[in-house]
Order: sequence, then C-alpha cells, then structure tokens
Amino acid sequence: MMASSSLIFGVVSLAVLLPFFSLSASGSYIDPICSNSRGDKAFCVKTLSAYPPAASANSTFQAAVATLRLVMSYANKSADFAGTAAKENPKLKECQDAFVDITRNLMGATAELTEDPESANYDAMICYDNTKLVEELVGKNKDKASKTIIAMTAMMSKLVDLAVGATIAIGG
Repeated sequence: MMASSSLIFGVVSLAVLLPFFSLSASGSYIDPICSNSRGDKAFCVKTLSAYPPAASANSTFQAAVATLRLVMSYANKSADFAGTAAKENPKLKECQDAFVDITRNLMGATAELTEDPESANYDAMICYDNTKLVEELVGKNKDKASKTIIAMTAMMSKLVDLAVGATIAIGG
C-alpha cells in the first residue's frame, strides 16, 4: 500500500512539474536575451516565447537572430503605416524614413552578429535615436494617424530593448 501511494505521488508530481521543465528548456535560449534587455523582462519573455522562431531556437545565437528579425518586421510594418499616413500629412514622411532606418540598422546588426557583436550592439542602440526622432516629429499632433504612430513608436522602443538584449547576449 505504501509503495503504491509513493508511486502515485511520483506520477502526479511528474505530471504537475513536466510543463515547467519543458517551459524552462525552451526558454533557456531566450533567457540571456531578456536578462540583457534594458526594458521590461516579463514583456521580453512573453514576446519571445510567443514568437516561434525565437521560442524554438536551438542556441542563443539563433534566438538573437530571430529577435532581430522580429523587431525588423515590426519596423517594416510601422514604416508602411507611416508611409500611408504621410499621404494625408506629408510631415509624417520623416517618420517613415526613421522606421526604414531602424530596419537598416537591424539588418546591419544581424549581419555583424557573428563577426563583430559590439558593432551589432551599436547598430541596435542607434535605433533608440530613431524612435526619439519619431516622437519629436509627431510631437503633440492629435490626429488619429499621429496617435497611432506614437503608439507604434512606444512599442518599437520596447522591441528595440529586445534587440539590444540580443546583441549583448551574443557579446556586444
């Protein structure tokens, strides 16, 4: 009787703990990125865990590249939106250019990640300048497009934190 209750306890314990083991194993390659991110660590873990290329990475390097690609994708979408909004308000064209510059800098960071992680980190850090530029360009505009661009820029800043964390995790 004692042996069977121990066996049942062991099986139940394993069933309860197994999801935690698999979660920590899959998150192990994103942990260095999030621990080096300047921003909200919980946001970092949640975002990268939900992004299949980062969550399924087999190394910190793969997770870092996936992170940079995720941020580039968001920058591209932001540039597209700003370009559309610039048709109504030409002043927003510079916002589009700033988002395009973020994409270029992150492409450079991705290319340099293996050979020169410090340069990759520099390229990622420059993206903060572009987010500040967009905030200044939009200023206190109250139109719907400007409000959306400001919200996109706030998210972009959080994502740039992840990109910077990724380059630091590789040695930048």
